[in-house]
Amino acid sequence: MGSFKPRHPLDRSRRPATTSWGSSPGPGYSPSNSNTRIHGPKPFALPEAGGRLPKLVPAMNMGLNSERLRAQMVHRLREQGIDDERVLAAMQTVPRHLFVDQGLASRAYEDAALPIGYGQTISQPWVVAHMLSLMSEGRKPQRVLEIGAGCGYQAAVLAQFVPEVFAIERVRGLYEQARMNLAQGRPRNRVRLTFGDGMLGLEHHAPFDGIVVAAAGVKIPETLLHQLAIGARLIAPEGTAHQRLVLIERTAQSSWQRMELQDVRFVPLRPGTQL
Repeated sequence: MGSFKPRHPLDRSRRPATTSWGSSPGPGYSPSNSNTRIHGPKPFALPEAGGRLPKLVPAMNMGLNSERLRAQMVHRLREQGIDDERVLAAMQTVPRHLFVDQGLASRAYEDAALPIGYGQTISQPWVVAHMLSLMSEGRKPQRVLEIGAGCGYQAAVLAQFVPEVFAIERVRGLYEQARMNLAQGRPRNRVRLTFGDGMLGLEHHAPFDGIVVAAAGVKIPETLLHQLAIGARLIAPEGTAHQRLVLIERTAQSSWQRMELQDVRFVPLRPGTQL
């Protein structure tokens, strides 16, 4: 299992010089309401002093407190029904606060999606844990494809227990951000990051033992279904105004089994690339 080497939280040398916060993910979407589930427990926030958990800490102190806050995040995920020990251990290891803007580092371990620029978000921790658990349930995936790498956090979590992780990001600025973020930890050797159209997948690296899609299309691209190995699973949100998390398992060369799960809200899945 890989491990991360946290840099000092105030060191911006590995972050992009500028971040575009003005881009919109689409009508009715915002960084605060995307990449999260709709129903279930209310979004988690650390309580004020006097509560069970400590008050939010300033960003400059995150290096000292992040391990404890990650442990609390993992404990919360267990209480919310996540029981895949591989996923929980991975989320305990990866420092989520290094994947968000410095001004949001103190909120990194809340159970909420957070903006990462370019109208996109880092997914809610429960969503990350739930999707990865479903994709790998009863399996030991060796090669996984992620569509929508964003800031690189989910790829870093995957790399803790999957030997080969392939990730695609269509927004050039986020691709660069993910590349620099992933360079902070040893699992970078397990992540092959591509700037490109995620709806096309990576046919030349297929078949995959799992595919995770972090944006919602009107329909799940058929191209991705054909890049699944037989017995492998794809997990993705699907829909426009009303979205559902969908789990698809390839059962034979020309057959797939589909199951609809929770109501969710993700940014739209779009074709092409954005410079």
